[in-house]
Amino acid sequence: MEEDRDPFFRMNSDKRVMEFMPKCLSRSESDLLFDRIQEHFRNHSFGLYAVELRAIRTFIGYLGLAIPSFTAHFTPCVEIGWRLSANHWGRGLTTEGARAVAKHAFEVLKLDGLVSFTSPVNIRSCRVMEKIGMTHNPAEDFDHPNLPEGHPLKRHVLYRLNASKNCK
Repeated sequence: MEEDRDPFFRMNSDKRVMEFMPKCLSRSESDLLFDRIQEHFRNHSFGLYAVELRAIRTFIGYLGLAIPSFTAHFTPCVEIGWRLSANHWGRGLTTEGARAVAKHAFEVLKLDGLVSFTSPVNIRSCRVMEKIGMTHNPAEDFDHPNLPEGHPLKRHVLYRLNASKNCK
């Protein structure tokens, strides 16, 4: 929804939220990402869903599914991912939402599997991946092709969740 653009930008420009991303986003970069998320929905009938708390009915982040735009040993694939405003961390909201998205991916969209990836220093996201039943095989870790050589976040861990494995 258009009214989500401002809180989306505030989240994408927060240094805490973007700690494990290459950089905070400018307003134009955030708007471009917003538009790309909407385009992904039009093209694939799924995407990154806006997250809001029922009690306050305000955008607090996103969580959902996306098709990575880069090539790696595990693509093509569908990624489960998330980003929440920092003042909503530590409540289990990401884990709860990720479980619901994985269930939807397997039961409604009939996907065979999901991946998720991040820099190994992003312990919070790795923990969410583990809590929803994703598994990590160090042999599948990779250097993110969109980051330059020498970038401190270039190395990524890859987690997988198969439809045959119940989401915890």
